[in-house]
Amino acid sequence: MNFKNVFRWHLPFLLLVGCLSFRATAADNLLILGDSLSAVYRLPVNSSWPSLLNNQWQKQGGLPTIINASISGDTAEQGLARLPGLLSQHHPRWVLIELGANDGLRGFAPTTISQTLQQVITLVKQANAQPLLLQIRLPPNYGRRYGDAFYAIYPALAKQENIPLIPFFMEPVAVKPQWMQDDGLHPNQDAQAFISNWMSEKLLPLIKQAH
Repeated sequence: MNFKNVFRWHLPFLLLVGCLSFRATAADNLLILGDSLSAVYRLPVNSSWPSLLNNQWQKQGGLPTIINASISGDTAEQGLARLPGLLSQHHPRWVLIELGANDGLRGFAPTTISQTLQQVITLVKQANAQPLLLQIRLPPNYGRRYGDAFYAIYPALAKQENIPLIPFFMEPVAVKPQWMQDDGLHPNQDAQAFISNWMSEKLLPLIKQAH
């Protein structure tokens, strides 16, 4: 038997299997690239909404593994800097982009924030992953003019890049003082289950649509 010929005949099949295996691995991962709203500021990691969501999805079976790569205090630029390594390490099929709040709190120009988020989206697409953009809204004390300009970044980017825009989970949380930490910016532990269910409701149709 000529093993060179056998290998040559089977090479396309082996490559196909390898590609399918890679996609199967990628299909299991949803990467969260965020800041303290997803890194859960001052709370135990296992009580965070990403951990609760992952536990819920794994019990259901057939749903992605949640990889929470969020870091408290990260700006969009810092998230962008970390993204290539995360994409290379995890090969996610979806990337939830929860960035921009710290940029807004520091008064960065909306055009600069938009350009950075667009670079994040581009990198995700280049990695053959699906970007999912989370809407962010600033607290009202930052001024209506700047707040409106900041808020408008997200629907404009989602439309321009033709990607899903996920509603901001903090809007129904921030109106409940019992769900907020004393800084008035971050949800407390009591809010995490609500956020987990909220995000599951918004994400599941997008996840299932891709299968």
